[in-house]
Amino acid sequence: MSDQSVWPHAPPHFTEDFGVYMVTASTCGKSPYLGSRKRLRYVHERLISLANHYGWTLQAWAVLSNHYHFVAVSPEEGAGSLSRFISHLHTDTARFLNELDGELGRKVWQNYWDTQITHDTSHYARLKYVNENAVHHGLVNDATDYPWCSARWFEKVSSVSFYNVVNSFKTDRLNIKDDF
Repeated sequence: MSDQSVWPHAPPHFTEDFGVYMVTASTCGKSPYLGSRKRLRYVHERLISLANHYGWTLQAWAVLSNHYHFVAVSPEEGAGSLSRFISHLHTDTARFLNELDGELGRKVWQNYWDTQITHDTSHYARLKYVNENAVHHGLVNDATDYPWCSARWFEKVSSVSFYNVVNSFKTDRLNIKDDF
């Protein structure tokens, strides 16, 4: 049986094992539903709050007008809570965005994609990619100037050596869904 027949309308999610995961989610039709400071701030705050609530340790994140990415360590008991975490995040944020627009019931989020990261080099490159995502999309020249990502936080909390190691990685060969 092909994966397409098992999951005909969404990407498969095989998140059971403890580990580090990268998650990307997009809005329906790539619409810029998060296109204001108030909206970005709300989604950003809910992402951080709900990650904590579900026991996920965020290592990098970026929230943009029509998508977000994050890298996080699952809870010790495994990554089975990821779908509940994302569902809760998408429900809360869709309700908030739809109330602002007077569009009750509108579908805001399309899908999310998750990948377990199993190699240090992939992990470090993805940390850099997510921290630099606002630069990648041309929103800022310096990622630390973008308030809805982890770049400034990462710079402050990382040791100088770890920060330099992560930022030495190239990201051009990563296979990340990011055509938003």
